[in-house]
Amino acid sequence: MGYPVGLQCIRCGAEYEIGPLYKGCPACLDQGLPTNLKVVIDGNAVKATFNPKALQDRPDSMWRYAEFLPVPLESAVSLGEGLTPLLHVPRLGKRLGLSRLYVKNETVNPSWSFKDRLASSAVSFAPSLGARVITGSSSGNAGAATAAYSARAGMPCVMFTTQQFPLAMKVQMGVYGTKLIAVPTIYDRWKLVEAGVDLFGWFPITVFVYPLVGSNTYGIEGYKTIGYEMVDQLGYVPDKVVMPVGAGDAFFGAWKGFQEYRDFGYTDRVPTMLAGEVFGPLENALAKDLDHVEETRRAPTVAISVGLNTSTYQALSVLRDSGGIARSASDESMISMQQLLASDEGIYAEASSVLSLAVIPHMIEAGAIDPDETVVAFLTSTGLKDPELTAEYMQQIPLIEPEVEDLTRALREIYQFDVAESVLAEA
Repeated sequence: MGYPVGLQCIRCGAEYEIGPLYKGCPACLDQGLPTNLKVVIDGNAVKATFNPKALQDRPDSMWRYAEFLPVPLESAVSLGEGLTPLLHVPRLGKRLGLSRLYVKNETVNPSWSFKDRLASSAVSFAPSLGARVITGSSSGNAGAATAAYSARAGMPCVMFTTQQFPLAMKVQMGVYGTKLIAVPTIYDRWKLVEAGVDLFGWFPITVFVYPLVGSNTYGIEGYKTIGYEMVDQLGYVPDKVVMPVGAGDAFFGAWKGFQEYRDFGYTDRVPTMLAGEVFGPLENALAKDLDHVEETRRAPTVAISVGLNTSTYQALSVLRDSGGIARSASDESMISMQQLLASDEGIYAEASSVLSLAVIPHMIEAGAIDPDETVVAFLTSTGLKDPELTAEYMQQIPLIEPEVEDLTRALREIYQFDVAESVLAEA
């Protein structure tokens, strides 16, 4: 089987044994260049047992790709995550000028976000390092996923957050039995996660090192399955993959998956990876040809999950290695896209999720997407994570008397829907 044989620095290539190196490459950290490590697996071992054309008898989850993941299938902590729908969205595609636009719909995961892939892989691996307590910092999707999979594994979970996050997120994290602790700032959260790791031997799932390194490298292995699934569901490698990017964990993981499929001989090419941002740190780094990611201007945003004004070397490396670019979108365009996706295609995604769709016009303008290409936009989580935000931008439901005249008037004046015209159209 192709389970981990070592770790390697994404930046300098230094190699390490499998172990609790949660803060990234020690050599790069000493130089003030925090960089995540990647898991190295044995490709020959994978190829000995894995056949992408014989998946029908495998689990209906990301664990059908167990050879690529950190633990054997029998050790997996799973709630049925992954294997999410890849949907052609023709109406929305027509609006954007793309005939082959697809969305990878992660809203249907067990805790309703893509973070389930991270949590399943990481929590499954934690006992391998003797860990007994799971920890992390989050105000949203990562916290909910970590809490859910810790509960599934029967492991205690201590999660650090702030008070400024949606009620739905608070309830979801808390209901799983998480020891939820609030502190004043994001940096305070990271400080206490680090203390738990250093002093108590806790197993961290999420980002906690600054400047950002990224999440748990064993958890990021779960994101590789995004790439495998896209190829297997389409039947070929997409031309372009657009993802919302904050710290770039899923961005890097999916790219690693595409690379492994190619390197192990299952495909002959990889897609170009494109990043949707809010404040443009990766676009800035590419424009300045930096070997790190600077902080950029920050302001309040509806894109809570990816509203970072910095990113990671791992995300920057994906853009450079794949020949991709990064572009930003406004809050107004994300809210508009959230409503269009729902009304055109029946998918209610979080505002942060639709960043991948909102930046497509900018990608087309920059020449990074051609109209006849196969483009997959990644949707990270459901809009039900923060329905209050969506409600702010929706009109109030009209209250009328129970009379036909009032009904037809309300439909015409509020919704621009003429009953008479609709009857004629049907006739």
